[in-house]
Amino acid sequence: MTELEATAAGVNVLRRINLTIQDGEFMVLVGPSGCGKSTLLRLIAGLETLTGGNIWVGDRLINDLPPKQRDIAMVFQSYALYPHMTVYDNLAFGLRRSAELAEDGEGERWTERNRTQSKLQTRSTERSRSSNSKITALPHASLLTRTLLWFDRPNAPKWLHNRLAQERSIARRVQTVAEMLQIESLLDRLPKQLSGGQKQRVALGRAMARDPQVFLMDEPLSNLDAKLRTETRTQIVNLQRKLGITTIYVTHDQIEAMTMGDRIAVMNAGQIQQVARPLELYNHPANRFVAEFIGSPPMNFIPVQVKAPLLIQHAQFRLTLPESWEAALRPYDGRSVTLGIRPEHLSVSLPAPKNIPVRVERVEALGSETYLSVQIAETLSGSPPLQVRIESERPTSIGESLWLSIAPDKIHLFEPDTGEAISQNSMRLL
Repeated sequence: MTELEATAAGVNVLRRINLTIQDGEFMVLVGPSGCGKSTLLRLIAGLETLTGGNIWVGDRLINDLPPKQRDIAMVFQSYALYPHMTVYDNLAFGLRRSAELAEDGEGERWTERNRTQSKLQTRSTERSRSSNSKITALPHASLLTRTLLWFDRPNAPKWLHNRLAQERSIARRVQTVAEMLQIESLLDRLPKQLSGGQKQRVALGRAMARDPQVFLMDEPLSNLDAKLRTETRTQIVNLQRKLGITTIYVTHDQIEAMTMGDRIAVMNAGQIQQVARPLELYNHPANRFVAEFIGSPPMNFIPVQVKAPLLIQHAQFRLTLPESWEAALRPYDGRSVTLGIRPEHLSVSLPAPKNIPVRVERVEALGSETYLSVQIAETLSGSPPLQVRIESERPTSIGESLWLSIAPDKIHLFEPDTGEAISQNSMRLL
């Protein structure tokens, strides 16, 4: 994607999007609601119109291609299953449409891929041989198709032979997908007879059955409960790795993004803020927005003043930074910057000038760990509290006074006006 632009009602929804996704990569687009990530997905799918820029899939420019010719499959948040069709027919629908396009001369790519080796078909060859009688009978096909089987004789019309050969090929593909997703027993059910998790697997299967060049997934897990979301998350990642199909996955959940993506593109206000691997985003955020969005609980931010060469100070504490910060801090001598520190990089300590005096306002005991919400002593009412992660064994009560130490090698500094990260020498190449 190069220089993509999109507007709606005169408002810029996407601005100068530049993003290259490698073949077979699992790319996650993450950001708050309304940041433009779903719009970007719909542009790739051909469901919305570009204002400017280009979208390439491999060596094909797809800007002006209709959705059906882009060789892209999309999984929607709402599942978008056809309520009057069985699971089998929902899985087969895209394949039948592709075959119709081929007959009309529009599906050259589909027929060529089926003459060679489809990822799914290669994987299913042995299974297909062992279940040939099942495929011949087409037990899950429509009533019309099963009726046509009665007339499948050597002297039958050519169109009938072609139609049934096509249905058998589709049946093999559907059977393979159903086995991979463990939904074989659901093939004769209607969507209204399925649970949320089962509907999600059928929606995934419909996309997989087409064996597209690209999968697009628009918040596919948002309607599932927490336990099922975790299970399905793992299943999607495993399937993508098996199939090796380039996948673009949209979510507003940063935990999903961190656990699923090979790389993550963080979006805000129609722009990409940073693209990086999960841990690089976490450890080296490009700006305050990324630092705050990635991580749960989010990073803490404290206004401080720089005193060269390595001192930063607040009304309640003074901290000397490692020497690697010296060159980066020199231009900021006497100026205010924003100190960022993650909850796990604060720890309960003893009174000292370098430590922060705080008062506990809330305690969240989670069993394996405890989160504290604390207020810096003698700060103005309404100042945002700090979030601290401590070991669960340490007893803490609301109203208690504590001193917190900061891990100096884990701090982040940001420009107070732009929010851009101030990089120390050791990070400049990143």
